[in-house]
Amino acid sequence: MSENLARRFLAEGLGTAFLLATIVGSGIMGTKLAAGNVALALLANALATGAILVVLILIFRPVSGAHLNPAVSIAFALQRRLSWRDCLAYVAAQLSGALIGTWTAHLMFELPPWQISTALRTGPAQWLSEGIATFGLLLTIFGCVARTPAATAYAVGLYITAAYWFTASTSFANPAVTIARAFTDTFAGIAPSGAPAFIVAQIAGMCAALALQPILWPSPRS
Repeated sequence: MSENLARRFLAEGLGTAFLLATIVGSGIMGTKLAAGNVALALLANALATGAILVVLILIFRPVSGAHLNPAVSIAFALQRRLSWRDCLAYVAAQLSGALIGTWTAHLMFELPPWQISTALRTGPAQWLSEGIATFGLLLTIFGCVARTPAATAYAVGLYITAAYWFTASTSFANPAVTIARAFTDTFAGIAPSGAPAFIVAQIAGMCAALALQPILWPSPRS
């Protein structure tokens, strides 16, 4: 692995670890402080996740592009904006970072690091929600990259904060997040049996966004 790719691998892994530590940790903290008010716990979870995404994209975008999401990396590889070799390295970093972030959140709240979620999240409404959540996230990224790159961090953070509330699934929109959340039996968890369908829906949403991208934001002709 070249020095440049190693630096980007580290950025993707570290960024995704912080993302999952925030998702899982804020879910635990929200549950502790909300006194049974699930809406308040979800609000805390959503705000913390949206806020950390802005920070992570601002600091890691100059290093790796701050994908922090296999769906984003695969989409960029399909568009030939990222080589497949680099894409595989990015996905490996994102998956390992996501698991490390989840386990770290457990340790910060004095919970057993190794857990398997028992939270059932399944059914057509959940799958449709994940497809739409990922579709909207990719459109947000494509639109910002095409027209207002400096706004990407803020747009993504705001979109995910909103999508926590307008989707029935609370907008995972990220295969690495989905896999890691199967290993936490806390507020943010998803039972492993439900994860594959979520990931399929996310990939479908990514493909739909890829199909629309050249129509909405065509590349200028030379």
